[in-house]
Amino acid sequence: MAEAKQLTADQIIEEYGYDDHFHEHHDEDKYQSSFITHYIFSQDHKMIAKQFLITGMFWAFVGGLMSLIFRLQLGFPEADLAWLRPFMGKWIILNDAGIGTLSPEFYYALVTMHGTILVFFVLTAGLSGTFSNLLIPLQIGARDMASPLLNMLSYWFFFLAGVIMFLSLFLSTGPFAGGWVAYPPLSALPQASSGSGAGMTMWLVSLVFFVVSVLLGGINYITTVLNLRTKGLGMWRLPLTIWAFFVTAVLGLLSFPVLVSGFLLLMFDRSLGTSFYLSEIFIGGQALDHVGGSPILYQHLFWFLGHPEVYIIILPAMGIVSEVLSVHARKPIFGYKAMVFSILAIGILSFIVWAHHMFMSGVNPFLANFFILFTLIIAVPSAVKVFNWIATIYGGKMRFNSASLYAIGFVSMFISGGLTGIFLGNAAIDIQMHDTYFVVAHFHIVMGVAAFFGMFAGIYHWYPKLYGRFMNETLGKIHFWGTLIGAYVIFWPMHYIGIAGVPRRYYSFDYFDTFAQFSDLNAFITVGAILTFAFQLVFVINFFMSIWRGRKQETRNPWGATTLEWTTPIDRIHGNWPHKIPTVQRWAYDYYKDDREYVSQITPLEEGEKTDGLH
Repeated sequence: MAEAKQLTADQIIEEYGYDDHFHEHHDEDKYQSSFITHYIFSQDHKMIAKQFLITGMFWAFVGGLMSLIFRLQLGFPEADLAWLRPFMGKWIILNDAGIGTLSPEFYYALVTMHGTILVFFVLTAGLSGTFSNLLIPLQIGARDMASPLLNMLSYWFFFLAGVIMFLSLFLSTGPFAGGWVAYPPLSALPQASSGSGAGMTMWLVSLVFFVVSVLLGGINYITTVLNLRTKGLGMWRLPLTIWAFFVTAVLGLLSFPVLVSGFLLLMFDRSLGTSFYLSEIFIGGQALDHVGGSPILYQHLFWFLGHPEVYIIILPAMGIVSEVLSVHARKPIFGYKAMVFSILAIGILSFIVWAHHMFMSGVNPFLANFFILFTLIIAVPSAVKVFNWIATIYGGKMRFNSASLYAIGFVSMFISGGLTGIFLGNAAIDIQMHDTYFVVAHFHIVMGVAAFFGMFAGIYHWYPKLYGRFMNETLGKIHFWGTLIGAYVIFWPMHYIGIAGVPRRYYSFDYFDTFAQFSDLNAFITVGAILTFAFQLVFVINFFMSIWRGRKQETRNPWGATTLEWTTPIDRIHGNWPHKIPTVQRWAYDYYKDDREYVSQITPLEEGEKTDGLH
């Protein structure tokens, strides 16, 4: 088959692919779509990926804007915020001199909404929803998802969840303000605070719809990967992106229903007078008729989802980074099977470490030792991945473009944030650090910023598959350096003030002389946050401008990649391939093999040639 390497992708697919007779039933004259069915209620996985992405970008903008407002309060507590009153109304309080300050109640609402939006709507739906939808069918050689209808419903349940959450911002009593983790009793008693009433109810309803979206998507992703892989594509030939999306979907299916069960009991306590989470509560000196419940039960139910959620967010980014680094380093991924086993190990271990979030809740110290042990053990597969990424980069012919820079930046962020997690995984240290800014710095770097870096790497890399054009590289690099430097400017100082004991969640430190010395550092962090947000506007301009004015994709495989999505036509057609579906002949990472820079997965093996990483 030596002549196969001289053939074009179309010729190889025509000769070695297989005919599923798809276009006999979906020919252009038979398959017609209107504006509504093509752009709005689309069942095409590529369009649904765009819907998830742009909706996620909207929520990232909203959540980021909220963080700027409460950072203004923390960094410049004496500043006049009256200019925000036309937008925020009564939540900006004017004193007799006309000086405006942020309402304490709305400060906590902003912190709550920021966490909820970024964790669920952006880094779960926006990241996994976008790239699972875009890449799973394309990289496994499928026409679409197993159920296009469920795929469409998954997006619209997410959209509905977003609408409900957005409307809660305009309630006269304000949105929920009890923290994104929604601990009782603030979440269980409507009278506990202004945001605990209708705002909390809408928060709960929104997240239940969000969980429905996650479950519909997860079932679809798992079924598609297991049942619709093209001929020759065994599990050990899957790109690491697909392994990551697959395990992420499994984690979501197993953990999100537990969160809903916790929410259901919370609704009972709020509406039916039960006492699952409440006991011996006094409000205004008046005892309530709640006895026998425990708020610790809610914490167990929440964090049983909460810690797998960390990996639901970060695993897709890990898969994306693995693919982007290998493509742009022009090297096979180092230790493919170790990378797969580390993904599986992270998925399994993520279910037995949740109580490390609860060392301050009175957990038995002997029981805490179990969670300390497995918290430290879960760092091992993560370290394997870091080592393999560095080994992939080492000695490679790295192309330093926007996608690869963000992939390298992800590795930097993951190392930085992961190392601080070792401190917090130890109960003795965590008891001192838990309610400080050290924790804020840790999880924002390792889960928030790192996941965003993986997401940006994927957007810059697969933008041609989304829109048939490239994003502007100059703007992309400006965006990268501004975001990288800005992220460290914001979160590294937080480690320092956290070690010094500065507590998180406080609206003001005016009455704490101990923390007055950090006011300049808080102002520095706030300025860094404003500048970093400004660099995200560079990305938004680049993204939307490139849809119409970006450099056009001239060849099918502009990056010289090996995976199946780059064998599809430049025009994003219904069914992905115009005729036959390609047959996979080899693993996904044949770079600089023999005398060839890269060898596509569809290229047949030559006589005596080994594949699947064996040389």
